[in-house]
Amino acid sequence: MSDLKLFRIDNGQVVELRNAAVALERQLQTLIERNMEPLFGVRFLASEFPTGPRHGGRIDSLGLDENGSPVIFEYKRSRDENVINQGLFYLDWLLDHRGDFSMLVLDQLGETAAKEISWRNARLVCVAQDFTKYDEYAVQQINRSIELVRYRDYDGKFLALELLTAITGAPVNEPGPGAGSVSPTGTTPDKTVGQYLAQSPESLVNLFNDLDAVLQGFGDDVQRTETKVYFAYKRLRNFACVEVHPRNHALLVYVKVDPDSISLEDGFTRDVRRIGHFGTGDLEIRIRNRDELDRASDLLLRSYQSS
Repeated sequence: MSDLKLFRIDNGQVVELRNAAVALERQLQTLIERNMEPLFGVRFLASEFPTGPRHGGRIDSLGLDENGSPVIFEYKRSRDENVINQGLFYLDWLLDHRGDFSMLVLDQLGETAAKEISWRNARLVCVAQDFTKYDEYAVQQINRSIELVRYRDYDGKFLALELLTAITGAPVNEPGPGAGSVSPTGTTPDKTVGQYLAQSPESLVNLFNDLDAVLQGFGDDVQRTETKVYFAYKRLRNFACVEVHPRNHALLVYVKVDPDSISLEDGFTRDVRRIGHFGTGDLEIRIRNRDELDRASDLLLRSYQSS
């Protein structure tokens, strides 16, 4: 982001806006905590969460993302600060103290959210004005889910975020039923989405691979994670959640497109704002063949661009 310049147009003349780091780390932290959901798709839980007298630390910010996964935010004060190691220490602490986190979710978001916590994709988000090439290299060697996000503040009027690096680590073992284990209708899937895909006919697997190529082809910032019942595709926030249905030879994709902004087609697109469903997004797209995938491409791109 060092070469990004932002200009204001004033009576036909351009005025460059000066970019800088937020003056104090705490100001950046407060700004993100107040706007965590629109910025990252994460519900804010706590600030400066204590890890107890034995570990003697405080987690900068804690949240729960759209897929029910715990998220730790750490803010880097300076280029040389080793915020990644610090964040990894807190992530390991959190995985060893799941009960503390569950009680926090119960207190802040209620029983339903607490029951749907998924530890499978617990992750660390490090936010800083800049990172070194060694930071970027280091996270690629660590088998944890880590995101490095750079920011710029423009005269206190604009905030720019760039997902610099995103690593999806090995899934964390679940201690019991997690997010997506119980559907909005109360039924319990007997297989994971990965198992459904593995047992699907070759034609459906090929269709999924084509869809995956389209979604990941939108940009280098696309990440794919697997929950129990769907594959989530995200930038800073989810933009597509994909379910696999072998019996119906279909892929159900939930995207963040306003259903009122399009003409719904029976059997292809559906408004699910008032219908219980897995994943995030108000529009359901049913894809059964390559032609329908081609028809869905504009809607998928719209959702990506808005995420």
